[in-house]
Amino acid sequence: MTPEGADRLRDASCGRLWACGRLKRRLVRARGAPIFPDDTAMEPLVSDLALRPNVPFDLAPLARLLVAADDLALVNPNAKHPFDPLEWREKWLNEADDASFYLVDATGREVGFFALRVGIGPEVRHLVYVFVEAAARGGAGAQLAALAEQAARDLGAISVTLKVELDNEPALRVYEAAGYEELGRRNGMATMRRDWG
Repeated sequence: MTPEGADRLRDASCGRLWACGRLKRRLVRARGAPIFPDDTAMEPLVSDLALRPNVPFDLAPLARLLVAADDLALVNPNAKHPFDPLEWREKWLNEADDASFYLVDATGREVGFFALRVGIGPEVRHLVYVFVEAAARGGAGAQLAALAEQAARDLGAISVTLKVELDNEPALRVYEAAGYEELGRRNGMATMRRDWG
């Protein structure tokens, strides 16, 4: 990430949380489908989540979130278990223009994570490594989609792409409701894109 991009991610008037200023006006309050299919029986929760850029780079909260082998495999099936911060720093989040973010609850506790990698050119960001802990799910998917889009916009993107497993119906519904269009299906994955530029 360029120094200018990092400066855009910080908001001196409200510290490290992105839910202040102009993003707070866009924060979505919604009841919606959980991100992962194992939550379908949970009562939908409505919570206000905010975005905290992972600046300075800190993987300790992600290590706490991805302690379970199943959760780590959902986020990145190629990553080693237990979570290895060095592996993630050197292999999965190693590009200079990668931007990663934590979803934080009203108390400031990290409850989720995602990264935006540069896609085909700097105007396209690819949403990867999406995770929300079970206690924060139920409505969090719609908020995450809105926050990820705003983060991509603030990084100068005019489009976001992502891949989602075809058997993850709740996530497919969340992304479709957020305006993503399906581009194709291959190897059990749907490729989706949302343009706004």
